[in-house]
Amino acid sequence: MFSFFKKETSSNHKGYFPITTDIHSHILPGIDDGSPDLDTSILLIKGLVELGITHSIATPHIISDLYRNTPSTINSALKLLQEELIKQNINFKVSAAAEYMMDTYFLELLKKKEPLLTLSENIILTEFSYASMPDEPSKISFEIQMAGYKPILAHPERYPYYYKNFKIYNQLSDLGFLLQVNMLSLTGYYGKEAAKAAKYMLDNNLVSYLGTDLHHERHLNLLKDDKSIKDFHAQLSHRSWNNFI
Repeated sequence: MFSFFKKETSSNHKGYFPITTDIHSHILPGIDDGSPDLDTSILLIKGLVELGITHSIATPHIISDLYRNTPSTINSALKLLQEELIKQNINFKVSAAAEYMMDTYFLELLKKKEPLLTLSENIILTEFSYASMPDEPSKISFEIQMAGYKPILAHPERYPYYYKNFKIYNQLSDLGFLLQVNMLSLTGYYGKEAAKAAKYMLDNNLVSYLGTDLHHERHLNLLKDDKSIKDFHAQLSHRSWNNFI
């Protein structure tokens, strides 16, 4: 594990940015709802470099009825991007895992003991559906851990069915989910309730990881915005954060 600390951004020194490695992004070209092509991927990476980020673990969606990505499709896109970074002499490390929707397809992968794409060692990034509350998160967590993995739950502050009872976040943590908050949630980008939920988790020391969840240039511009930088500083500067290296 790697600790990263409060610092100014490396190039423009416009303010505080709390991470140097981003564990959640959609910057691989053309395989999910993130970057549509190689040129956009490079544009996004250049923006991350300006913020002081030196390493991104790209996490394209794997969703049964929408994005049936595989290690093959993900690694092919990764190789293309890595080659372009070398070609353009951009000093930036990019690797890849996946963001697994915990749907029936995901459970099938676990049952068949298919190797999953991990962020580091046995840690995987997972997400719930936004549309409906999972029936048995305890069972899902148990099956993941019995398969030998540790789950990070992506952006729990964005699941609207939890807004009436923030204590659910404590329960999810107790079940073994490591909670990852999207940084833009702290700015109100996803709405007031998401911002409140993120603050609750921060105030109760439930957040293990931060991520950009970067999809497009609009996200990047907001991450670089002066107001956003001030929000990050105000809410995050009192803590050090763990990250992968």
